[in-house]
Amino acid sequence: QLQLVESGGGLVQFGGSLRLSCTVSGYTLRYTVISWFRQAPGKEREGVSCISEDGRLTKYADSVQGRFTTSRNNAKNTVYLQMNSLKAEDTAVYYCAAGETFCSNAMALQTPVYKTWGQGTQVTVSS
Repeated sequence: QLQLVESGGGLVQFGGSLRLSCTVSGYTLRYTVISWFRQAPGKEREGVSCISEDGRLTKYADSVQGRFTTSRNNAKNTVYLQMNSLKAEDTAVYYCAAGETFCSNAMALQTPVYKTWGQGTQVTVSS
C-alpha cells in the first residue's frame, strides 16, 4: 500500500535553511498530490504547502509564503520542501501527506482531506 517517509529534519539556527524529503512508495507519484503539514507542541496540525501531481501548481500557507518552496521529482518518487529564512515559530514536526484532491481546492491544506501520512520529521530552529 501507499507509504510516505519524511527525512531531512534536524536542528538549524535562526535564518538558516533545511530541505525535507518525502519519499513515496506503493503508488505512482506523478498521480498523487502531496502536501506538507506541521504540528508544534500544543497546537493543531497546520497545512504548509501543496504540490500538484505534475508539479505545475503549488500552494502555500501565508506563514511560509516566500520562504518555503515545494517541488517534486516524480522519477525519484520524491517531494521536497525547501525551507529558507527559518524562524523559531517554524519549529514543529513536519509531515507529508498524500490525497486525492487538487491544490486549488480550498481544503487542500486541511488535514481531513488526506488519508495517508508519513511518520513525521522534527525540525527545530534555535533562537
